[in-house]
Amino acid sequence: MTLSAPGGFFFIYTRRPSARLFDLHHRFSTLTMTKLSEKIGYGFGDMASSMFWKVFSYYLPFFYSNVFGLSLVDAGILVLITRIWDAVSDPMMGVVADRTHTRWGKYRPYLLWVAAPFSICGILLFTTPDWGYAAKLVWAYVTYILMMTVYTGINVPYGAMLGVMSDNPHEKTVFSSFRMFFAYGGSFIALAAWEPLCTLFSSHFGMSLQGSWQFAMVVIAAACLVLFLLCFKLTRERLRTTSSVSIGSDFRSLLTNRPWWLLIGAALCFNLFNTVRGATVAYFFADIIGFDAHIMLFSVALLFYSGLFLSVGEVANMVGVALTVPIAARIGKKSTFILVNALLVVLSVLFFFIPVTPAGYWWMLLLQVLISVLTGIMSPLVWSMYADVSDYAELRYRTASTGLIFSSSSMAQKFGSAIGGAAVLWLLGACGYVARTAEQAGEVLTQTPGAIRALWMLMTFIPAGVALLAIVVVWFYPLTTRRVEEIVARLKELRKAPASGPERDEMTDFANIP
Repeated sequence: MTLSAPGGFFFIYTRRPSARLFDLHHRFSTLTMTKLSEKIGYGFGDMASSMFWKVFSYYLPFFYSNVFGLSLVDAGILVLITRIWDAVSDPMMGVVADRTHTRWGKYRPYLLWVAAPFSICGILLFTTPDWGYAAKLVWAYVTYILMMTVYTGINVPYGAMLGVMSDNPHEKTVFSSFRMFFAYGGSFIALAAWEPLCTLFSSHFGMSLQGSWQFAMVVIAAACLVLFLLCFKLTRERLRTTSSVSIGSDFRSLLTNRPWWLLIGAALCFNLFNTVRGATVAYFFADIIGFDAHIMLFSVALLFYSGLFLSVGEVANMVGVALTVPIAARIGKKSTFILVNALLVVLSVLFFFIPVTPAGYWWMLLLQVLISVLTGIMSPLVWSMYADVSDYAELRYRTASTGLIFSSSSMAQKFGSAIGGAAVLWLLGACGYVARTAEQAGEVLTQTPGAIRALWMLMTFIPAGVALLAIVVVWFYPLTTRRVEEIVARLKELRKAPASGPERDEMTDFANIP
């Protein structure tokens, strides 16, 4: 009842965003060759990735400290080291993908090749061996590094596909919106189902706490495998781009790409905002809300738990995704980014003043919905801005490094997750947080005043400060709507022009833009 009631309550709100996405498809379908089925298929790819990523981001720190049995310090170091490796491996994968040539294209074949290893590694990650502490710590490092490596192997090429599926900048935003709409749909399913799945396997099948978490991931992994294969089948690469310079030149041009640096900083802040709040939720509910809190909906008492809070946010994210294209088209991508982050600052601070009462729980849900609508707007916006940076780089440096550009976005996401996830664990450890044992999984423990204050700060003022920093960074981002339109027009000429001559010289002059 807990699952069906929230889902039914919010169903009316998910109908209109999906209809708006389909309207956007019809609006732009006359400009390109892509079909609605291809946009849906492209969305399936990030639906699969997000089902894993949200479980990792929101539940893995809690899993390591309260289920697997690591100390907060060791868990924090583990999260930081493995995700830093994951982040720095992204540009390597981008370079490899840029230089891959198959009958299926550059990036699309990785959806087929890596789907099964992706699912298997996810299951191993949530497996708790019956070993000593040191051996379990080694197992945690090995399985986490393997998981993040295969995640890079499939997610970087998938993201880079956006740059070669269409040459229309408006449709790239539509593709990005479909991607994020389905991504949040997958996140909603995974987050809403995660705790009930764990309960199902422990209560009805008699599994241990560790076994229930492992088999919950088996269910998620099977769904992800099917979604990746469908994404491969339904999508196509239309643009045939070639990297005409050396790997070293690609990296040198990337390091001198000012819009790339600014967008990396802004995207890192955005992902840090999401990770800090998301990784704190399980702790916040366990130690501030409690395990038996309820909210009343039409005389029905619903359990107010972290999965409900997070999954409601995913539905609200989907609403935000549907709003991205019309808002960005009206005021521009840069202005949208600044406005959204300003609102995130205000709403995050307001969350601090909500009382922990049954009435306060509704206010928490309301602010979670508003914050999630805004972060839903941000996600496709950032990916679309990376497509603009990719076009800028192709014009200025005359090399197709789409995979390298898009891998940097994944790198920023993972650096934000690495820093955010580790910071949550270390801050709680420094403030005296008392971790649970397997036997105390459902108990409310008495936490120190410092730990309680830290949990409130991690949900409110710390994310607000990160959003404020994102505004400062993107203020200097130079790719306005007019500039992007000029770049796209010149690129169309460049792709038709001969290797040398007056037309190419004209492109060279324009390539000197800052």
